[in-house]
Amino acid sequence: MSLGFSKIYPPKNEKVLEYRPMSNERLALQEELKRRRAVVMDIPMVIDGKAVRTGNKLPLSCPHDHKHILGYYEKGGQQEVNLAIEAALKAKEAWENTHWETRAAVFMKAADLISGPYRASINAATMLGQSKNAYQAEIDAACELADFLRFNVFFMTQIYADQPINSEGVWNRVEFRPLEGFVFALTPFNFTAIAGNLCAAPALMGNVVVWKCADAQIYSAQVIMEIFMKAGLPAGVINLVFCDGPVAGNIIFEHRDFAGLHFTGSTGVFRHFWNLIGQNIGKYKSYPRIVGETGGKDFIIAHKSANADEVATGISRGAFEYQGQKCSAASRVYVPSNLWTAVSKKIKADAASMKMGGTEDFTNFVNAVITEVSFDKLKSYIEKAKVDTDAAILFGGKCDKTKGYFVEPTAIVTTNPHYVTMVEELFGPVVTIYVYDEDKYEETLKLVDKTSEYALTGAIFANDKYALELALKALRHSAGNFYINDKPTGAVVGQQPFGGARASGTNDKAGSALNLLRWVSPRTIKETLLTPTDYRYPFLEEE
Repeated sequence: MSLGFSKIYPPKNEKVLEYRPMSNERLALQEELKRRRAVVMDIPMVIDGKAVRTGNKLPLSCPHDHKHILGYYEKGGQQEVNLAIEAALKAKEAWENTHWETRAAVFMKAADLISGPYRASINAATMLGQSKNAYQAEIDAACELADFLRFNVFFMTQIYADQPINSEGVWNRVEFRPLEGFVFALTPFNFTAIAGNLCAAPALMGNVVVWKCADAQIYSAQVIMEIFMKAGLPAGVINLVFCDGPVAGNIIFEHRDFAGLHFTGSTGVFRHFWNLIGQNIGKYKSYPRIVGETGGKDFIIAHKSANADEVATGISRGAFEYQGQKCSAASRVYVPSNLWTAVSKKIKADAASMKMGGTEDFTNFVNAVITEVSFDKLKSYIEKAKVDTDAAILFGGKCDKTKGYFVEPTAIVTTNPHYVTMVEELFGPVVTIYVYDEDKYEETLKLVDKTSEYALTGAIFANDKYALELALKALRHSAGNFYINDKPTGAVVGQQPFGGARASGTNDKAGSALNLLRWVSPRTIKETLLTPTDYRYPFLEEE
């Protein structure tokens, strides 16, 4: 029983280390990379706090060195999914009745483990398994995941503290109950932090979770799970399974105790799941919470008043960091005619200076795309642009999968604002640029808004304040995260809650209290302190 009002003070964002040559953090990370490359890992599922093996072992390799085997993971099926659900439901009563301070302590300790003794381990696993360079891994796996865990604890206390007013003789209060059932967390390959947060956020609020991560993220997922268990997470609260999505979905979305979906992935898959949930809505104990962050076709638009170097840097970083494999990556760009010469010159020079290769060489800015499927898809778009009359390759365009899945940073210039690569999500280091008449800014804003079905992130570059104001109004519904004079990537937990609408998701803003609110079911309690003993109201009295 809690005997005091515990207070969580606003946390600070984890400091991003720079990994300069001969720095302590760089040396430690290099040593961990060597250690991990020398070991073939055995990676089981974790169900009810125990390692679960099936004997069906599948390999994990580096995207930038696909012949190098990092380890083997145990592939599960229907039996393991059912075991995970059973374990979650078995753990539910004890976990939801655990004091919030205890739940908070688990995830605060996990954050300290991530930013401390596990920093090199989780960064190295992300670098090797997801082909993310040292700086991008640091931002993601170490800093953002630690931020998610610490800030979520703080946001949880804000939610619990939000209580109704009282009237004379009445004490009103609200309980923020966990959902009645289990939550299914389905997580992507591209951000270790997202994978950790999608299962941890519901768990922090007292829920139990079945977690299926993307196959390409298993190598770092096992580190997350190890950290959670070391931090004291009770058995069964989060259960990690490795299986095909349809196998998990067909069981979970039929289960009476399915209570919520926490999802990051493709729009098509999310829509399919939503449809399945709708078809089964009468089977569930409660209406499930459906939270999803899906695709993006994120934009940069520059006004004629913008600084050309700033625009070019926004393109180079926004489009090519982590090979464009961010939901928020700049994918379509609108440059005014008066800036095009200067912008094109600088982005060409930027691209020419970008080194590409494995993550272990810290001088490489660009690494490999995640899989051969992704490589082949990107190559097909690039080859199409080479022959289409309304498109041309400004730079890049080379693709090589001999050793790793390498796609050069590529810029396509099109005369057609509705060209296929201006519309469809590519998820790679390919950006498409449309040069518009500098005097047709307002018309172009309408074009930006109407071209894509997505509305995740976007950026405006301008020094004209009236132009900025116009963009904010015209693009109000075009992006859930909107950036002024900056690239459309890099949302920071506690500073820029992340999420988009339209085909980009439910906009429940990971990294804020808004997301945590989806994982509770409030109960209002009214306690009357002086209970009436007569049914008669004063108006009934006779004159």
